[in-house]
Amino acid sequence: MKVMRITTEEMLRRALAIRMTVFVDEQGVPADLEKDEYDATPEAGRHHLLTVDGQAIATGRWKTYEPGVAKMQRIAVLKSYRGRGYGSKLLESMEDDAKASGYHSSLLDAQCSAEAFYRKLGYDTVSDEPFLDAGILHVRMLKKL
Repeated sequence: MKVMRITTEEMLRRALAIRMTVFVDEQGVPADLEKDEYDATPEAGRHHLLTVDGQAIATGRWKTYEPGVAKMQRIAVLKSYRGRGYGSKLLESMEDDAKASGYHSSLLDAQCSAEAFYRKLGYDTVSDEPFLDAGILHVRMLKKL
């Protein structure tokens, strides 16, 4: 297993393919909502890719939410690899990158079905009520880095 920051167009293409499989194909998110300006180039966001034996199986990105707060986004693990700790390793690498870049907190909007997963990783729910994002219920969560 290897987690790396995305630095090439090819790596970004592999990451976007994972996201399309997970969010668009599995969860029904409209494709035009899945990709945005932070996906234009490897430098447009802080994209990460997790590979196992050279195969890309998980991805995520983060961006500045406000000074000192990194917003983790688009965290996706291919279905056949879930439940093996890859999502935790990916997020840990993203948090380490944010902390090394001077951020003190990590924020994310978790699908309600994943709230318990993020809670186990040290995130606290900070939104008063669930909210819809791309037609899926989410909660906002925060963690000190």
